[in-house]
Amino acid sequence: MRRIDPSEAHAKPLPTPDADSQAYWDGLQQGRLLLQHCGACGHVQFCQQAICRRCAGTELLHRPSSGRGTVHSFSVVHRAPGPAFKQDTPYAVLLVELEEGPRMISSLVDADPMSVDFGMAVELVCEEVNSRITLPRFRPATSAKALPTRG
Repeated sequence: MRRIDPSEAHAKPLPTPDADSQAYWDGLQQGRLLLQHCGACGHVQFCQQAICRRCAGTELLHRPSSGRGTVHSFSVVHRAPGPAFKQDTPYAVLLVELEEGPRMISSLVDADPMSVDFGMAVELVCEEVNSRITLPRFRPATSAKALPTRG
């Protein structure tokens, strides 16, 4: 078992882009949330992978999302899961239903975490962590109009 250096305990884990996800991470660095669109069946997916989750087709194209969505579900975290997140509490973890249909997990920024609610309209914020990684976050949308949710 590898022992963790105490300094590592305070560092937040970061994603490691791979061949399937590199275009997604490059898009975020450019301020765009890219979704995969299947050229065979038209399915739109958030999860970056080599095949379509609906038809197993391989004709996947990256297209920018509108960056708008609706809070489908959420949780406000009051107890940090580890030392790296202690300074962030409380924070809201969101399940956002994107305008294009897919859902993704992210977090709320630029607002009181206690203000989040179901159906709340949100918009993308690209948060640069370092020169290689930019993370997708969401803030309350500038227009208060909530987007319709899909069942």
